[in-house]
Amino acid sequence: MDTRHLASMIDHTLLKPEASESQIRQLCDEAKRFGFASVCVNPTYVKLCATLLAGTSVHVCTVAGFPLGASLPEVKAFEAQQAIRDGATEIDMVINVGALKNRDDVLVERDIAGVVHLSHAAGALVKVILEAALLTDEEKVRACRLVQSAGADFVKTSTGFGPGGATTHDVALLRQTVGPQMGVKAAGGIRTLQDALAMIESGATRLGVSASAKIMAEAGAG
Repeated sequence: MDTRHLASMIDHTLLKPEASESQIRQLCDEAKRFGFASVCVNPTYVKLCATLLAGTSVHVCTVAGFPLGASLPEVKAFEAQQAIRDGATEIDMVINVGALKNRDDVLVERDIAGVVHLSHAAGALVKVILEAALLTDEEKVRACRLVQSAGADFVKTSTGFGPGGATTHDVALLRQTVGPQMGVKAAGGIRTLQDALAMIESGATRLGVSASAKIMAEAGAG
């Protein structure tokens, strides 16, 4: 795969709670150098990233309801709204896993739709994190249907902070469920070029990766 095309599929990610400003600055420098789709950071660093990436093609992605997904719908919507005001153009929100398991599909869809409505009004994309390692295949499929019904742009496998990351099985299942038009983001545990290509082959159109620079070096990018 062409290295520029590969880079354009990567959300260059640093969501660790101990992330420092110097590390975030390095993240943005690497994103500009390789031409990544976005940097994905915690909300506290959105303003800084928006400033550092102004005038480039790199988007600023942040998270809402992260990493547990158990905050109230209104709180997730507020997080998204504030992040967009600060310069984010992509929001990765975590689904309410407990509500999904309780089969409270009305709450799950309302939770997603609140973030989608505010984000789309401002021209921002929404990716919905399922935390697939906590779900049965039936729950993953049902979650995908709710994500679609709520109007989100992507379904995403994992936070990277749960009991497991992306698997090719889950990526293929999500792609099969949502069809060819919706985005599928694989995240969590993608550490090598082989990992990245396997996720893409399974149907991922975006990758959440913290080892992005290492993967690009493996791919032969300077």
